[in-house]
Amino acid sequence: MAPTRHPHRPFNPISLAQTSSSQNSIAGMSMAQSVNGGPASKIPTSAFAPRILSITENSWVNQKILLIYGQIADTSQQALDGILTICHHQDNFPPTIWPVSDSHFKALVHLSPGPNRLRFDFTSPKLISNNSSIPAHSSWMNINCLPVTSSPPVQLVILLGKDSPGTFDAVPERVNREGNDLDTAKRKFRMAAYLWQAFTGEQMYRNGFGRRCFRFEEEWQSGTLTFRDHESRQMRSEAKIHVVRSEKTVKELRDLDLAQQYDKATRKGDLFSIAMEAVKGHFKPMLGQKQYVSVLLLDAHWDTQSRTITGHAALGGGSGEIQLGIFGSQALQSYPSCLEDVVPAFTDCTRTDTSFVANDCNESGSNWEAANIGIGAHLHETGHMLGCPHQESGIMLRDYVRFNRTFSCREPYSTRTKSPGMRLCLPKDECTWHRLDTLRFRYHPCFRLPSDNLVNGDDSVRVWPVDNGKVIITAPSGIAFVEIFADGDGTCRSWLEYGNGDGSSGGPPRQIMLTESDLKSRLGDDKKNQKLKVCIHSVGQGNHTVEDFGQLGSKSSIVKLPNGQTGYKGSQLGTSQQAGSSPEQIILESAIKQTKLLTSIKVYHGFALDGIEFCYEDLTSQLFGKRGGQPGGSEFLLDTRRGEVIVGFNLRSGLWIDGIQILTSLGRRSVMYGNPTGGSG
Repeated sequence: MAPTRHPHRPFNPISLAQTSSSQNSIAGMSMAQSVNGGPASKIPTSAFAPRILSITENSWVNQKILLIYGQIADTSQQALDGILTICHHQDNFPPTIWPVSDSHFKALVHLSPGPNRLRFDFTSPKLISNNSSIPAHSSWMNINCLPVTSSPPVQLVILLGKDSPGTFDAVPERVNREGNDLDTAKRKFRMAAYLWQAFTGEQMYRNGFGRRCFRFEEEWQSGTLTFRDHESRQMRSEAKIHVVRSEKTVKELRDLDLAQQYDKATRKGDLFSIAMEAVKGHFKPMLGQKQYVSVLLLDAHWDTQSRTITGHAALGGGSGEIQLGIFGSQALQSYPSCLEDVVPAFTDCTRTDTSFVANDCNESGSNWEAANIGIGAHLHETGHMLGCPHQESGIMLRDYVRFNRTFSCREPYSTRTKSPGMRLCLPKDECTWHRLDTLRFRYHPCFRLPSDNLVNGDDSVRVWPVDNGKVIITAPSGIAFVEIFADGDGTCRSWLEYGNGDGSSGGPPRQIMLTESDLKSRLGDDKKNQKLKVCIHSVGQGNHTVEDFGQLGSKSSIVKLPNGQTGYKGSQLGTSQQAGSSPEQIILESAIKQTKLLTSIKVYHGFALDGIEFCYEDLTSQLFGKRGGQPGGSEFLLDTRRGEVIVGFNLRSGLWIDGIQILTSLGRRSVMYGNPTGGSG
């Protein structure tokens, strides 16, 4: 399959003509107000009825909070300010209001499972009202919501010291108005998480991958997504916030030696280890039951004496059964706690009072900018938790400083840039996930939909050279994309994509062939003579890195065997960074001598691979590596009576070879000797 390259894929708003026919709009009505769910009106349309451009009629989504974008009338002819009111299906959620700026609007819509018939009302002081019970300019849209339960959830955790009072930094006025206790922290963290979800779902759609997104574990609780629920104690199913207490005290967590932003700190990574230990103790994951956990460190605190945020670290990653992202609560006071607070939070120009709260990275000089940094940077660490590296743009760089533009059409004065904000924030001006991030998400377990094809459980990627500088790459689960790095590149700027992402054309290929000349043609002229590094990603979430693609495809990879045949070296696995490591290679005698019969393989390992011994029928053997690890090693016997031979190995590697699995001609596989979850396949 020919690859498709998408170095940049800007979002182009859908034209009005594409969507106006899929909605029902009226100019004035006489029917009762609770009409959501009723038949479509045949009354003539209003020129000022809201037009939703980001989603079409009868679309299916899988998330509770949907981000929408739309326009009023013809924006090239008239720029109106006003109010958009969203009335939800059968009034099962209170109406919400959103600003309309220069005839553009952005809003968050609460969806219930099943069909949702939504009404959008526009009012403006510049337009004459008809004095009816329903605004003169209304439109309807049907959206279907199917919550996903077949993918692993992103778990939300608030981590506390064992003696923590459960409060977070806030100025006195905020404390008096909304509190800074654990209950407030849970509401704000939950709302921030739903903003992550709405943003990510829209980004996946704009990148052509459908309305897919990660989900949260939910529980039946007093609703908090509208302030009316919080006041009335209305019960709803909403994201669960796990409250976990560490074995460390608040004083230990706030030790300056652990503070990531303190120059003299010597244990900057310890908070990640502390959070990992606490999370493992709370979830107690079984082998193979991977958990994806985003943690808010509630005891983060602005130390005015050292001018440092203590108890805070911005880190993401993990291994084994826990993938983890952590971030502090230093900006939590600026977060919205419900849908009604979203626009006010991202337009609040109140200056940051550093007598009580931090100006994080000197980019949080006002409340709305603090909300950007807090919510956006925590999403950045959640991106690391989901497997994303740093990118040349987007959330995984620092584009979250304009996270507000996703949810608001107007931007206030910025203390960061010392300039007025953007008057009209259109989709092209918003923060984004980088295209490579969305490619990772497309096949990530947390983003899978019930309609997706079943993924082959073998996530491995295999690479070997063949004639004329060509390199064959295979992956049983399919090849998703290939990243291309010129020598010295810290982030990927060129890549190859395989498949269209929706599975309709049979899915990504299981085998491709690459050449150095083809890869270099995709780089700039100034980099075509540099060494190439290539990272291949499989649909099954495996990956393999070739550090020097040119060398792999060159004559240096050709080996002349003793029997005169030609052999080819595969790409090197591991980087020989264990003490005592040295490069080594052997040619199995059974491959070149018909009189040699391989009967068994002994693997020497502990929590990594030490060596492999190939044992023959004549009691001789060949040792690759050394006899370390468990005494005697682990022996795998071949069924020589049935002609069983080795056909390959499945390896897990990183800085060294973590684990190895033996594959045979009879389709048998050994256990994974060594560390079955270390490195990557």
